[in-house]
Amino acid sequence: MKRFFKSYRFALILLLSMVFGSVLGLILKDKAIILKPFGDIFINMLYTIVVPLVFFTISSSIASMTNLKRLGKILRYVFLTFITTSAIAAIIMLIVLKFINPLNTSIVLEATTANTVSVADQIVAALTVTDFNNLLSKSHMLPLIIFSIMFGIGVSLLKENRVRDSLVSISKVMLKIINIIMYYAPIGLCAYFASLIGEFGPNLLGNYAKSMVIFYILSVVYFIVFYTLYAYISSGRKGVKLFYRHILEPLATSLSTQSSLASLPTNIKAAHDMDIPNDVKDVALPLGATMHMEGSSCGAILKIVFLFAVFNKPFVGMNTYLIAIAIAVLSAVVMSGIPGGGLIGEMLIVSIYGFPLEAFPIIATIGWLIDPPATALNVCGDVTSCMLVSRFIEGHKKNKI
Repeated sequence: MKRFFKSYRFALILLLSMVFGSVLGLILKDKAIILKPFGDIFINMLYTIVVPLVFFTISSSIASMTNLKRLGKILRYVFLTFITTSAIAAIIMLIVLKFINPLNTSIVLEATTANTVSVADQIVAALTVTDFNNLLSKSHMLPLIIFSIMFGIGVSLLKENRVRDSLVSISKVMLKIINIIMYYAPIGLCAYFASLIGEFGPNLLGNYAKSMVIFYILSVVYFIVFYTLYAYISSGRKGVKLFYRHILEPLATSLSTQSSLASLPTNIKAAHDMDIPNDVKDVALPLGATMHMEGSSCGAILKIVFLFAVFNKPFVGMNTYLIAIAIAVLSAVVMSGIPGGGLIGEMLIVSIYGFPLEAFPIIATIGWLIDPPATALNVCGDVTSCMLVSRFIEGHKKNKI
């Protein structure tokens, strides 16, 4: 019992702070909004550390590589794992919704207009920025990751090691700063949950309740079954024990912040504690925070099936299913890394299936309601994907985790 408490003490404190915050929100209701600044402080600290954390961890890890072919191998397995796991998530949600109709009651539609979005321009904006100072923003994570990889490669090609050693030292400092920030986490999470429940709790009831219940239950089942499976594939029972020992902090952070980016520091800390190779975690996790969303993949399927039900269109046929899965994977792996990618994914759903513009507020509402568990799956899925990539790169015998 003492060993259990020692291993999970801080994670349990975080979970208890979330529960206490939720109770406070229910008691204080609208008045709980006064606690929101204390939660915002925690989130802002996480956001502040994200940009230097991503740059120094990626560049130092790649700069330390003696064989750049390994980087190419890591990237291949990262993208293969991202696409495969996102497709699995979409298929599972599709199977569930074939047996359970997500539409509970009639939906009141509000007309809206759609803005024209150029996919090509969005892709360019996702991969590049017009000025160096734009890299120093959490709004341009993919360009920052690409620059960090290029910087790391440049350093690795130098014969001298002073720059590399400095990068490694600073990346260690970043991890220490995360530890310092997490001391404030119980207060921040408690305050944030209290304000969320107090402000939005009553609005979580109504026409979308059934869809919420379906998604929340499936999220729990998916987490337990598939993330346990992925952890077992990576390193057997040892992998499962490591996953559950270290995943509670990222889980708590993702549920409260509802942001993969804000949860990245805790994810990197968890992967570090699990002894996942630095070059694997420092490449896979930042990429995963921007372009690997298993929860979003499930959510895309729910949105599609929900719209079919609302507009009384039969959701049948292999062609319909394959298109839905393809849209879900695009939403999870490609669109999620594009600024405004959520809007593009929703436009894709509406345009491909021929839904009217009234479908947009429906999709937006569903996305908001399912965001907490979807983000949790996104964040925790990055860790299991990282574990799988480590298994594929290192092999069974050499894998440290």
